[in-house]
Amino acid sequence: MALNFFDQFMSPAYLGVPLIALALTLPWILFPTPPSRWLNNRLLTLQSWFINRFTYQLLMPLNTGGHKWATIFASLMLFLISLNMLGLLPYTFTPTTQLSMNMGFAVPLWMATVLIGMRNQPTAALGHLLPEGTPAPLIPVLIIIETISLFIRPLALGVRLTANLTAGHLLIQLIATAAFVLLPLMPTVAILTGTVLFLLTILEVAVAMIQAYVFVLLLSLYLQENV
Repeated sequence: MALNFFDQFMSPAYLGVPLIALALTLPWILFPTPPSRWLNNRLLTLQSWFINRFTYQLLMPLNTGGHKWATIFASLMLFLISLNMLGLLPYTFTPTTQLSMNMGFAVPLWMATVLIGMRNQPTAALGHLLPEGTPAPLIPVLIIIETISLFIRPLALGVRLTANLTAGHLLIQLIATAAFVLLPLMPTVAILTGTVLFLLTILEVAVAMIQAYVFVLLLSLYLQENV
């Protein structure tokens, strides 16, 4: 039984072909496309308003050079939200529970922010490794600590997203299993467990959106240090 709980995180395959490619492609198909008319419908208007507000809040602390990342951040935000939300549906697979995929997003984008800082302002970028006013005996130790913390950033991005979604999915499956087992034995307790499961599902919807936002927000903060 304990093994079955983790089966949901295995990449499904059909005739030996991994279906993770389908899971990554499907969200883009669900997005509404702009019509040829001058006026958009309500769904497109809501989508445009959400993207505009999110992009404004995210890029407000950045200078003009960081605004070039608006398309990347907005696309990544919508993509992660879609994957996280679709993964809450029954009989679906959540690609963002795979650490390898999250690291594939985190490492290149983090590396891009670091390389931009090294190219545009190398002195300021290297200055983050040594806080101002540091005593001379602590300089070597602080440089090592700050360098390690710099390289841990992409790992923290990927692990945070993976751990939060994995824990939520496991908790939902555990409580759902308990509700089904208790239903013929103790119906009242099973109903209370089902209520907890409903509230937890609402919480997981919020977590799915918040974790996608936090992932992109931290990337924007890393970019803010280097532009």
